[in-house]
Amino acid sequence: MMMGGGNFVEISFDDMQHDYVRYTYTITHCDATWKSSGLYEGDYMTGINGAYPIEDYDQSMNTEMMYNHYHFRLPNENVRLLISGNYRVDIFEDGDDEPVATASFSLLEPKVGIDLTISPNTDIDSYKSHQQVSFNINYQTYSCTNPEMEFMPIVVQNSRWDTHVEGLKPTYLRTNQLMYEHEPRLIFEAGNEYRRFEMLDPYVAGMNVDRMEQDDDYFHAYIYPDVQRINYKYDQDQDGRYFIRNSDDFENDTESDYIFTHFFLKMPKLPGGRLYLHGELTENVFTEDNEMEYDIIEHQYELTLPLKQGSYNYQYLFVHDDETTGQSLPVEGSFHQTENEYYVYVYHRPFGGRYDKLVGFKSLKYKAN
Repeated sequence: MMMGGGNFVEISFDDMQHDYVRYTYTITHCDATWKSSGLYEGDYMTGINGAYPIEDYDQSMNTEMMYNHYHFRLPNENVRLLISGNYRVDIFEDGDDEPVATASFSLLEPKVGIDLTISPNTDIDSYKSHQQVSFNINYQTYSCTNPEMEFMPIVVQNSRWDTHVEGLKPTYLRTNQLMYEHEPRLIFEAGNEYRRFEMLDPYVAGMNVDRMEQDDDYFHAYIYPDVQRINYKYDQDQDGRYFIRNSDDFENDTESDYIFTHFFLKMPKLPGGRLYLHGELTENVFTEDNEMEYDIIEHQYELTLPLKQGSYNYQYLFVHDDETTGQSLPVEGSFHQTENEYYVYVYHRPFGGRYDKLVGFKSLKYKAN
């Protein structure tokens, strides 16, 4: 989000209770690596942390699974944000010490320019399974004493922080410019296009949905069984995103039902690690909630998640034992043609500074010629 200009970020969540619950939120300013920056609240915000309840909520209507939809904006009449950088918002049920939900966003004050390119012709292979990022930071209109040491760029592919790259040093220095080229850590596994499905009507099977069912209480969607992919398959995906909507495209936040969604992946069990369903539908993280279980009778991985009506992207990533990075190759394959989105964040902490300013941001979607 850009600082000023009336810009705001909207945070929303569903509570699977149909009665009002008093929620409050706290805001924490973070450094470039999303750890608390240690600043006093008054340094980065107006208002009092945790003092303001989330009063805007709506009850679900005409849904089998009842819920309340809470939402609020930042900044608002109680809170203004004073500096750029990363922010974490923790949401608490009244009286609890542990947050029930967390949201994160970045506030940008654009001070530097970024030139960004992506190429399938990499330093380890050519037009095969990887993509290489190169970029320049242009700071001719921005005062910086020691740019090589003070700037901290971070590169992210498809909002996947498990593969993000930080701690980069420039390859070349020019007047008012830092150049990051031929950096081995900026070679990314290209992966494959995300798989997709759509469930807009709880009674009608949508795209890539085998069937819809209803038991005594809830709706169920059964995704067509997936298989390992050995070839690149072009699809017009949204790079891991999802969009909540129903068949009427009306009151999507409160009239879209939750559906128990069943995923199946038919393949031999992979040794030496764990397989996860991955994408924004699982917040791009690896937890027990989105780990696939293997059925030795059916010879397939399985997972069931409650998901709200809408259009979804997803993929299957394998995490080796004692590692934290997901690999697409065992299930999805990796192909240079894959359309991926890349983001470059540039933070600046001047000598003696107390926090990381976000002074530059650039996104680019790679498309094969």
